[in-house]
Amino acid sequence: MDTFGAKLSTLLKDAAMRFKGFEYSSKTLKEEVEKYEKYAERLGPYITDTVHFMNESILQKKKILVEGGQATMLDIDFGTYPFVTSSSPSAGGICTGLGIAPRSLGDLIGVVKAYTTRVGSGPFPTELLGKTGDLLRASGMEFGTTTGRPRRCGWLDIVALKYCCQINGFSSLNLTKLDVLTGLKEIKLGTSYCTEDDKTLESFPADLDLLEQTKVKYEVLPGWEEDIASVRDYNDLPETARLYVERIEELVGIPVHYIGVGPGRDALIYK
Repeated sequence: MDTFGAKLSTLLKDAAMRFKGFEYSSKTLKEEVEKYEKYAERLGPYITDTVHFMNESILQKKKILVEGGQATMLDIDFGTYPFVTSSSPSAGGICTGLGIAPRSLGDLIGVVKAYTTRVGSGPFPTELLGKTGDLLRASGMEFGTTTGRPRRCGWLDIVALKYCCQINGFSSLNLTKLDVLTGLKEIKLGTSYCTEDDKTLESFPADLDLLEQTKVKYEVLPGWEEDIASVRDYNDLPETARLYVERIEELVGIPVHYIGVGPGRDALIYK
């Protein structure tokens, strides 16, 4: 543990000791203080001056993997406000969250499902409200990890995906859950938005009212019946599955380098 971590660990322990100076009003309070002390002991070795740590690691040319939580469309600045989170889960959050200079960033890999999901309220142009949406939810196990709340499901929104790619500057994409689409006779891609008077929108709208009123134009692709969960070579995928992946690449202008075909850690195709 470095000096910074040692000092912070000491502060946490001191805080717990101060609680001991008061008369306990209940057994519960005493148990909470004991937990607090244990947390201080466990977390102490992992607490450090992260700006110094990260930048020293960069100078030493260590391999660093930064994983973003949530999604770009929930970004407080670029997401569908007010239906967003309180932070910046886009690539810019790497710099503001860790104190890393933009020029230090390497490859940025965008993780996107083979279809679109959303939790809770907010606009969702490609949402499927019927049987197909229920099928995607069940097959993809689209339920909140903590709350169990069912996620809303829909076709892949290319307009939103291109918007995310522009903001983040992805060098490649990791297309996950391709296997969930197995068994569908046809698969749609939401390729553009248009207004009620059929005027095509040039980009993802910043106006939430406009977004809620948009209509989506779809491109229909053939589906596949074959089980792809055991496939590890891209060329072994059904032709129509490859067509789907390659059409996404064409529409967003970014290569798909990784394809998830199942829930297992090894269920990944390197393209």
